[in-house]
Amino acid sequence: MLSSCKLGPRFPGWLRTQKNFSVLYISSAGIVGNIPSWFWDLSPRLDSLNLSHNQINGILPDLSLKFHGSGIDLSNNLLTGPIPLVPLNVSFLKLSENMFGGSLSFLCAIAGEFRMIFLDLSNNQLSGELPYCLSHFKRLSIISLANNNLYGEIPSSIGSLSQIQILNMRNNNLSGELPFSLERCTELSIIDLRGNKFAGIVPAWLGTHLTNLKVLILRSNEFNGSIPQQTCHLNYIQVLDLSQNNLSGNIPPCFFNFTTLVESKNSDATTSYEYTLPFADFAIDDMANDGTYEANAFLQWKGQDREYDKNLGLQKIIDLSSNRLSGNIPEQVWSLAGLHSLNLSRNNLTGKITQEISRMEMLESLDLSANGFSGEIPRSLAHLNYLSVLNLSSNNLSGKIPFGTQLQSFNASAYAGNPNLCGLPLPNKCLGDPPITPQPKDKSIQEDEDRSITQGFYVSMGLGFFFGFWGVFGTILFNSRSQHAFFKFLNHITDWIYVTTVLNWARLQRRL
Repeated sequence: MLSSCKLGPRFPGWLRTQKNFSVLYISSAGIVGNIPSWFWDLSPRLDSLNLSHNQINGILPDLSLKFHGSGIDLSNNLLTGPIPLVPLNVSFLKLSENMFGGSLSFLCAIAGEFRMIFLDLSNNQLSGELPYCLSHFKRLSIISLANNNLYGEIPSSIGSLSQIQILNMRNNNLSGELPFSLERCTELSIIDLRGNKFAGIVPAWLGTHLTNLKVLILRSNEFNGSIPQQTCHLNYIQVLDLSQNNLSGNIPPCFFNFTTLVESKNSDATTSYEYTLPFADFAIDDMANDGTYEANAFLQWKGQDREYDKNLGLQKIIDLSSNRLSGNIPEQVWSLAGLHSLNLSRNNLTGKITQEISRMEMLESLDLSANGFSGEIPRSLAHLNYLSVLNLSSNNLSGKIPFGTQLQSFNASAYAGNPNLCGLPLPNKCLGDPPITPQPKDKSIQEDEDRSITQGFYVSMGLGFFFGFWGVFGTILFNSRSQHAFFKFLNHITDWIYVTTVLNWARLQRRL
């Protein structure tokens, strides 16, 4: 176990003399280059291998013949080529953040049922369709295939993954509808399918069967139809992101069933997931913190796309932006006292923003821009003490912006595009507002201030110079010891300048 020990840049040759080790962790060791062929012929007892966070390149051999252990972590390297076959007894396989290409066919090349619990192949260059043999991975708890070039539909065999907790397939080219068989994966806590081409309706069984969901991200797909009422059965939901689709209809009037979002206290929920591995007792690096995995997701937070991992469980976000939703905002939405961010922008929503918005006491970010909201901005909006991002632009709001330090502190762009809206920070004044003109000072008062400042300035300057000058030089003049030390210091400085000048001049002449 030599994690973070600088053993590189060459692969450590002394390993050739080690024959009986069962665990090898040399992550973040500064190793550069290929894994030598002799490495795979070392200890037959090797059970868990971690070479992550190095700069290892090249192509891996057939691991089903070379490795007989249960855990492999080669993530964050420069490995290329297709992913080789792995033995059936591997329960932890992490090859993320490399440059592997080809398909996922290696998962189906060996007959039998895998013991695999953890599979992370994210951030590679993998292509092709998802494997049809997912029924061979019934123990799988965590699967991440994010940020690849996978295409096609999710096979119905995914319903065999009865223990799956995290399904992360974001940023691929996957398409089709969500398979009905996915409803059998009732242990799912996180689904992240962002940035694909999934279509069809948002299925009702997401709410009726996957009631343990904490994070549901379907952002940037092609889903259509309305948001099903059954979505409100997700009592534990903390992040609901259905933005950038083609959803229409009204917002369901049952959001108050989102129990976790109604509670204003800080969430103590976690997105760290435990899994049981044969080598979990070693607890080194990500193979993994006593068998735990930190889920991660990219969320729109205060107008920016940010990645959250350890803090994901603290977020409480609803994002329904960039759809075709219509109608009023249901009153039940304002009951989400624990919500941190609400984004309903770029829809066709209408009606008024009611005074009940003040119930969202933990709200930090509110974006209702590019809709058809009308009426006045409620005065209670100024009572949201944590609100730091506000965008009400491009609506039909009217009247005066309520006075409150917080609302006036936002940029005028937060209210732009509402022709009938007035008051600070907008430049257009409301009717009846008195003109704001600077009050000139009385001439006699101004002259008195100038006179007092001028006198005080000269007096202070004179006293400061007097005491400062005589405090230093008076000591030198009237104290013989001080005189001697001062002039000795001056002589030393003069000699140093003279010697330095002569030497530099002599060097310059030699060069010429």
